[in-house]
Amino acid sequence: MLACRTYLLYFFCITILLGLSSRLTAEPVVLDLWPDGVPASGQKDDPSEEVRTKTNGILRITNVNSPHITVYRPDSPNGAAVLVCPGGGYKILAYEHEGTDVCEFLTQHGVTAILLKYRVPASRDVPLQDAQRALGLIHHHAEAWGVDPDRIGMLGFSAGGHLTVMACLHGSERTYSLDKKFDIEDPTPSFAIPVYPAYLVERGTEGPLLSDITVKDTSPPLCLVHAADDPWTASGSFLLAVEYKKHDIPCEVHVYAKGGHGFGMKKKGLPVDAWPHRVIEWMDSMGYLTRPDSN
Repeated sequence: MLACRTYLLYFFCITILLGLSSRLTAEPVVLDLWPDGVPASGQKDDPSEEVRTKTNGILRITNVNSPHITVYRPDSPNGAAVLVCPGGGYKILAYEHEGTDVCEFLTQHGVTAILLKYRVPASRDVPLQDAQRALGLIHHHAEAWGVDPDRIGMLGFSAGGHLTVMACLHGSERTYSLDKKFDIEDPTPSFAIPVYPAYLVERGTEGPLLSDITVKDTSPPLCLVHAADDPWTASGSFLLAVEYKKHDIPCEVHVYAKGGHGFGMKKKGLPVDAWPHRVIEWMDSMGYLTRPDSN
């Protein structure tokens, strides 16, 4: 009996230690995007500190002057990686339901999730600099993180969805000097998931697409998610899908009857709640969740 109890105690201790070890090795990695200095943005210097507020269960972060990425690695990585971009009108970042919660979901499906904390408030070209640098860093660390360089995607919400679209359509156009230690020549993502993207059409209209939303033959595949009752009209997503169709590039569109704007990972008790699972199905159908050598 004593031997049995001793064995059980030993087994219990080992289990606890292994659990602690697992959690320690799974700690997210944080990388500064601009260790040699943030590029000049033409904006007024803002020495104020980062501000976090939480109301109605939504964490909002603003005054982000030191952008970085946080890398969440799954227990069993499948080689896919996704750069996650919270929304917030380029003024704040909705950091949990459009950020950390999304990363947690992706890692449950074997995807390495990288959360982008980009500069806000800012003009739209500034977050694009941060996204381009972040994608370059992911490529530079791909081998160490178990990531396939051909399966690095991007997922963004609202303004982050617009940022995602701009990274897809203007990925190689720079407003800062490249540094080969951190950047690559063309950081265009391999695929992208814009969720209720804003700023694709003039607000209050149903189109046309704005002039900087220009699809090329080389633009990466998309999976678009929107709600029909979103004040940032779903027409932007539809029109973008039409342009993709003209170029014969894969593009899937999910438009839910109800959901409004800014639902992210919040549960509404509506079919829109299932959008993350539809995205995973799309990624799987496109081969992004499978290593090429496993086929």
